[in-house]
Amino acid sequence: MVLTCIYGCLRFVVGLVVLRLDGDRDREVELLLLRHELSVLRRTVKKPRLNSADRMILAALARRLPRQALGGLLVRPETVLGWHRALVRRKWAAFGRRRGPGRPRIDRECRQLILRLARENSRWGYMRIRGELIKLGVTVAPSTVYEILRAAGIDPAPRRAGPTWRQFLTAQATGIIAVDFLHVDTVLLQRLYVLVFIEHGTRRMHLGGVTAHPTGAWTVQQARNLAISLGGRFGGSGR
Repeated sequence: MVLTCIYGCLRFVVGLVVLRLDGDRDREVELLLLRHELSVLRRTVKKPRLNSADRMILAALARRLPRQALGGLLVRPETVLGWHRALVRRKWAAFGRRRGPGRPRIDRECRQLILRLARENSRWGYMRIRGELIKLGVTVAPSTVYEILRAAGIDPAPRRAGPTWRQFLTAQATGIIAVDFLHVDTVLLQRLYVLVFIEHGTRRMHLGGVTAHPTGAWTVQQARNLAISLGGRFGGSGR
């Protein structure tokens, strides 16, 4: 008898709640039912077993919700976010293995040519040596020339008369803007590239743009847009 009365009161309360719901009432009632079933599972199952598909589905859906709304999940929000980071790491680890070995080794003749140019021209730095190699039809990265000279005990950038790089950059900081890319991964594991500019003098950062496929023409256009937005601020400095 008591249970019958409690059940009748509960049905009356549920009816009032349904009357206050806007939009699709059946869907809202179904959501309340699923939430209650979830609370029952939490009381009866100490640690649910999730397979890889369950983790991917929960991670993808959870990334679409604000952090404060993740409290109703079977697992902690930190765990779901950790699954997403693990999927991103696996994606790029597989990409690295598929790409194969990195930069090819420099042959002995090219190495000897680099050392010969450095010894016969003591005032040349590694960038000048690389430029001369390009004229000879040999393409080598500047960092490779730098490492070969340093391993042989030759200064990759011999000191010349005039100010040091630190003095030069300090004097020209107000007219120098650094540029670089950073990347972020979306919920669907798509990598986006963000172009940023930083003024050396003020440390002020400017957002150039975001794209999934950066190209040289796109990067140049973003630099032009920044120059237009800055106006003539650097035009009168003579730099």
